[in-house]
Amino acid sequence: MSRQPDPTRPVQGKLSLREIDPGDTGGVDEEDAKEALRKDVERLGELHDLLYANRSKALLVVLQGMDTSGKDGTIRHVLQGLSPQGTAVSSFKQPSDEELSHDFLWRVHRRVPPRGTIGIFNRSHYEDVLIVRVHGEISDAQARERLRAIRRFERHLCEEDVVIRKFFLHISPEEQERRLRERLDEPRKRWKLSASDLRERRRWDEYREAYEAALRETSTRRAPWYVIPSDHRWYRNLCVAKVLISALEDMHLQWPEGEPIDSTAI
Repeated sequence: MSRQPDPTRPVQGKLSLREIDPGDTGGVDEEDAKEALRKDVERLGELHDLLYANRSKALLVVLQGMDTSGKDGTIRHVLQGLSPQGTAVSSFKQPSDEELSHDFLWRVHRRVPPRGTIGIFNRSHYEDVLIVRVHGEISDAQARERLRAIRRFERHLCEEDVVIRKFFLHISPEEQERRLRERLDEPRKRWKLSASDLRERRRWDEYREAYEAALRETSTRRAPWYVIPSDHRWYRNLCVAKVLISALEDMHLQWPEGEPIDSTAI
């Protein structure tokens, strides 16, 4: 296989997921990666405190991927050091009747994190150009129009001081099968498995094509996509953490001075 792209660099131009190895580890040792992640989680916590205190920007983290790609695990392991006070996780499943009565971005805009906080989308507005497209509920022309709407929406958020980082957690069908069987065989995990997971698995190639189109059309300089090899959880976690640290450090935030206080009053 050809040399793998750096997963901490954003998607640019032409994209073929077939050419990116989901099992890539970048030559990193697992134990070294776990130790590096421990330090990165601590650093993320420090930067999150600064973001919360400064209140001038927000960070929106978008997680997408096939079933079992590790969206929940990424949140649990990478973002464990964040203060709950300044963090919110939103999941976008099948829309309600009220949500369907509005434009497809309505329910998403309401969950955008306010300045000073980090918002994590466990699935997102991209569901409306993925599953519905694969199932033929919208045409290719409608999907392209929705992608244009998403670009406009994300550009607007960036102009309002929301920094966006989007991650496609890239796993292989073989690893997905292993994880699905693990859920089937483990009583504590079986509740995560549904018949629809198995049905959607049969559409693997269709989903790959839909993801390629979405990533290619909506990875921009200010709202980039990252393809993260995710067959190895420890490497996935490390790559996501590196990107988020870079995004927060690039904000160049400063601690606020606070109001003048007479120290003799203490």
